Amino acid sequence: MPMFQPSKRDGVAGFDGGGDGHVLDLDTAVKDGVLGGGGGVDVGGVVATGVGEKLDLRKMIEELDLSEVPSVFICPISLEPMQDPVTLCTGQTYEKSNILKWFNLGHLTCPTTMQELWDDSVTPNRTLYHLIYTWFSQKYLLMKKKSEDVQGRAAELVETLKKVKGQARVQALKELHQVVGAHATARKTLIDKGGIAVVSSLLGPFTSHVVGSIAIAILVNLSLDSESRTNLMQPAKISLMVDILNEGSIETKINCTRLIKMLMEEKDFRSEIVSSHSLLVGIMRLVKDKRHTVGVLPGLSLLRTICLHEEARGLIVSIGAVPQLVECLPSLDHECLELALFVLDALSSLPQGVLALKDCSKTIPNMVRVLMRISESCTQYALSILSSICKLAPEECSSIALDAGLAAKLLLVIQSCSDPVLKQQSSELLKLCSLNYSDTIFISKCKLTRTIQ
Repeated sequence: MPMFQPSKRDGVAGFDGGGDGHVLDLDTAVKDGVLGGGGGVDVGGVVATGVGEKLDLRKMIEELDLSEVPSVFICPISLEPMQDPVTLCTGQTYEKSNILKWFNLGHLTCPTTMQELWDDSVTPNRTLYHLIYTWFSQKYLLMKKKSEDVQGRAAELVETLKKVKGQARVQALKELHQVVGAHATARKTLIDKGGIAVVSSLLGPFTSHVVGSIAIAILVNLSLDSESRTNLMQPAKISLMVDILNEGSIETKINCTRLIKMLMEEKDFRSEIVSSHSLLVGIMRLVKDKRHTVGVLPGLSLLRTICLHEEARGLIVSIGAVPQLVECLPSLDHECLELALFVLDALSSLPQGVLALKDCSKTIPNMVRVLMRISESCTQYALSILSSICKLAPEECSSIALDAGLAAKLLLVIQSCSDPVLKQQSSELLKLCSLNYSDTIFISKCKLTRTIQ
């Protein structure tokens, strides 16, 4: 029988007789700082919580979800922290359930060293278990203490905001924003203590933009119930949000769009709230801002939601949004492009909308370019827009579209697309474009002679 030679692993020697023969007990490991040490643990692995509570290792591992764990605590098979470590005759340690699965698959080797086992028994590694338990217990209790501290501080700040004004209010809001932004427990405390109503009450006709910006930044990261949303839909509060959207920093503008979009999800939302010239102008400024492209997606996302309300579409067209959106199309990423095309397609349902699309010189080239390049949704929107403007002015628009290469793109849709609706739309549009030409001229304008031959 081959002799077993223990080895050092991850710098911690002697677990259950391994390493240099020194048995590393729990107290020594913690006292010597092998793993970052600290006391408060008895030999049974029970952390002194002050209430005689024994913490569950599985629960601690799940709730902590730490990104950095000492490598000696990690099972080489699952790469997860061990909860029931056992050691093989080779000196390698694994999570018990994982190594037993390895054996059940018929393997008679050590997974790490691939050394053949002369003994398939597993020995509980009590010392390593205690070290794991101690390390996670300390981290867990520290997390709980921090959580209790931030919960208490969040409650204090809510009460402070009820009393203070001026610069003291600004400072309290800033700290509350930091606390709730970093801790989920603080957000829950703020909600439980009526903090949403307190913060919402700060938004009004006489609110400074500094206070309003911070209050909006807090509210947009909370789960607002129906009552809270209804309260925020008061005209004076919406008016302040619109003003801040037009004048705030890029972060504040994004927060405003997110909060307004959140309010629009309320079933009792009234479309006249977003039928605001100032609001739509602010959104378009955000979408067109080439210095801060992070605002494009939230801006288009809000504009799409507004477009679902037919009453607001005419106002969107009236502020010149159509040519501005068409101009932006080539620079947009796929997600933003789909949103912009949705908006333009919705606006094409209006007479003034389709006229604005026809009058924009870049509409047809940009729409043709989109076909079969991004997604079926983008192709669908582009086809719908092209059909609308070609029906409005068949002779003029068909010629421009064919010169832009529309016929080849339509044939590609007909041949390659899996959606029968898109195939039908393409066929109808191709037929519409051919009505004003003889077969020979049409083929010539489409530049399809080589294809047909």
